[in-house]
Amino acid sequence: MSKPHLYPLLFEPILKPTLWGGRKLGTALNKPLPADELIGESWELSGVKGNISVVANGPLQGRPLTELMATYKSDLLGARVYERFPDEFPLLIKFIDANLDLSIQVHPDDELARQRHNSFGKTEMWYVIDAEPGATLISGFNRPTSRAEYLEYFQSGRLMELLNREQVFPGDVFFLPAGRVHTIGKGLLIAEIQQTSDITYRIYDFDRVDKDGNKRQLHTEEALDAIDYQYYDNYKTTYDRSQPEVQLAKCRYFRVNRLQLAERTARDYSALDSFVVLMFLSGAGTLHTDVGDFPYAKGQTYLLPAALNQIDIAPVSATTVLETYLPS
Repeated sequence: MSKPHLYPLLFEPILKPTLWGGRKLGTALNKPLPADELIGESWELSGVKGNISVVANGPLQGRPLTELMATYKSDLLGARVYERFPDEFPLLIKFIDANLDLSIQVHPDDELARQRHNSFGKTEMWYVIDAEPGATLISGFNRPTSRAEYLEYFQSGRLMELLNREQVFPGDVFFLPAGRVHTIGKGLLIAEIQQTSDITYRIYDFDRVDKDGNKRQLHTEEALDAIDYQYYDNYKTTYDRSQPEVQLAKCRYFRVNRLQLAERTARDYSALDSFVVLMFLSGAGTLHTDVGDFPYAKGQTYLLPAALNQIDIAPVSATTVLETYLPS
């Protein structure tokens, strides 16, 4: 039996109840939240074991991402991407709603994650979709420190004195390489693009308890070898917000562009040899392709197969979209 042709793919959101979640993923991004439950994350595109995304549209509806990779290989991923990642989709794409502060945490790099967990590390980036007045986040240290000083401050309950807290506004961007201590603060709605990894070392959780009265596990010793203790002058990404197309992040794991569109715009992906992910943060319209037309709306995330070389994005209302792919 012939296999269906590839086309722009939507996936069922994988919704994650959390202690710190809220309801904005439903009210702001149109996710189908369960009643009376706080949801912190919507995994839009995931190859994480136990959390494999399932197609929500078209002839491939109901098929898991892993099956698509095995069936379509380089047509889905791109030849060079498939060569690097034949068995595991390389990116995890999320929306995050922080109704309370998340725990202070750090993620291991590739080498440490491979040694300890047989996993990828976790480098990520955040794009702030919305921020309540006064909202903040933590990224890195506010002055030069060391492993010994960090441990001294941690053990004496003064860790917060070492951490860099930033006031945050819509459109802010933070790139977080593996090893950077961080947390998302209360009142932030964020798009997150990261390596495929669900490994988090929780450093401090504000002594919170779950519904059963239990504190969440901390990973104090594991974090010590993962933390980057260097101090950096600027933790927030600066970019020209007036430009209709601008690069927000580029590393070996992903490149992310922000597009602001008011009229029909052609995108030529023929030279990328990579899949493309489109996260629609505002607006509505249609993706015009050689294999048909596909409506988009705020809060939707499309996976464009590598075999789909050209599209037109035709907004009916002003559209902001994050465009992500694997750089060569």
